[in-house]
Amino acid sequence: MSRHRHSPKVVTASSLLEGDTVWLTADDRWTRNMSEAELIEDEAVAEDRLLLAISQPDLVVGAYLADAAPSKNGPIPVHVRETLRTKGPSNYFHGKQQQEQAVAQASNFEEA
Repeated sequence: MSRHRHSPKVVTASSLLEGDTVWLTADDRWTRNMSEAELIEDEAVAEDRLLLAISQPDLVVGAYLADAAPSKNGPIPVHVRETLRTKGPSNYFHGKQQQEQAVAQASNFEEA
């Protein structure tokens, strides 16, 4: 039976009070900057770190392991979901949404 190779992970969750995306650091702090997160190469260590996160329901909710890749500035996201989570709350416009909002606002001024 072949075993799949474990990909590097970070522990991520949502801050209980603010709802911000947070990542677990090597010194057991929660940070809002993914590049400060602990990049975990060992599958057993990743599971242990996740258990630590889950044991902190007074600080975070929805903890899980997310795939990440190493970079010279720390871990970076591998999947679109994590990329979006690094950019902050989605209750404001980004990219195309921002451009469409600007066009809509300009149209409103023309009508007035």
